[in-house]
Amino acid sequence: MSSADLQGRWNAALMNNYGTPKIALVRGAGAVVYDADGKRYLDFLGGIAVNSLGHAHPAILAAVTEQLGTLGHVSNLYVSEPVIELAERLLAQFGEGRAFFCNSGAEANEAAFKIARLTGRPNIVACEEAFHGRTMGALALTGQPAKREPFAPMPPGVRHIPYGDAAALEAAVDEHTAAVVLEPILGESGVIVPPIDYLAKAREITSRHGALLILDEVQTGIGRTGAFYAHHAAGIVPDVITLAKGLGGGLPIGAVLARGTAAELLQPGAHGTTFGGNPVCAAAALAVLRTIDEEGLLAHVESVGKRLVDGIEHPEVDHVRGAGLLLGIGLRRGISGFVEARAREAGYLVNAPKPDTIRLAPPLVLTETQADSFLADLPAILDAAAADAEENA
Repeated sequence: MSSADLQGRWNAALMNNYGTPKIALVRGAGAVVYDADGKRYLDFLGGIAVNSLGHAHPAILAAVTEQLGTLGHVSNLYVSEPVIELAERLLAQFGEGRAFFCNSGAEANEAAFKIARLTGRPNIVACEEAFHGRTMGALALTGQPAKREPFAPMPPGVRHIPYGDAAALEAAVDEHTAAVVLEPILGESGVIVPPIDYLAKAREITSRHGALLILDEVQTGIGRTGAFYAHHAAGIVPDVITLAKGLGGGLPIGAVLARGTAAELLQPGAHGTTFGGNPVCAAAALAVLRTIDEEGLLAHVESVGKRLVDGIEHPEVDHVRGAGLLLGIGLRRGISGFVEARAREAGYLVNAPKPDTIRLAPPLVLTETQADSFLADLPAILDAAAADAEENA
């Protein structure tokens, strides 16, 4: 079937919350995907920072096939070894604590919200423009009124303050604060990087007041920024982190890691999930972690990310921000929709989260050659987008 055929079937069968996707993808390998009409694209979005190892990676394929051939879903009424090993490996990078597994970033943040509630303190501090998910607790944490307001009233007790403003954070936290919830980098709001000492100040403020520091590493974790967890670059240890996206390399899995008293707050019966900790998803996640180690992908991500940052230059580009392979191209004017369309036409999948921003979150296995191809074609893409903007002004 053609892309048009599949789009027609999509429109007839699916709810309209996503609108109609522009293309229909049918297969991929590494950072390359093909649509139903046979057109080739370099995937610079990675399923929104999900496909850590790209598409059809042999390590994930082998791990999932072997696990499905031995033990599939068992629920959390029973122990399965891949889940234990995954918890152990994630905690080894965290330092200590306990893990809880679920199915997505929103569910991980929902569980973190519950952990904060169990401190007995009533208030949570989150940030304006932050995005933590679409379930009701995660949505309450999300600092984007347009996403929250249609579903009001939200769970109470959440206050939003400007992101990156340590003085505002200091003023908002007191003895009634259960937790401060932060993204190390605002992903969905256009890859916004806070001041270099912001996380360290947040750690000091929360520790002084006895509040939890919860870091949403759903988009920044598992090597995305060139560090295994983004907070490693800040030299701090939070009380709780949430993970998902790149952890499963394309399979749905989320995780909450907690240390100290935060690790002991969820007791039997307090929270659960039928599919969370599925051994097949855990096996995929273990394959991701092993490949990151065996192929030295953290150093690779840092190197290729720097290559992109250094190579992106054009009159329409104001700056490039981010870390590793989570980058935001800051444009001088609001033409990102035209850039996204022209990039797609040229065979590149990118994302326009804001009118003046293009987000790049390619697979961690993106090669230097593929990065150079994008850099070579980007000027023409931007020129065409600028012309489109003038025509539509």
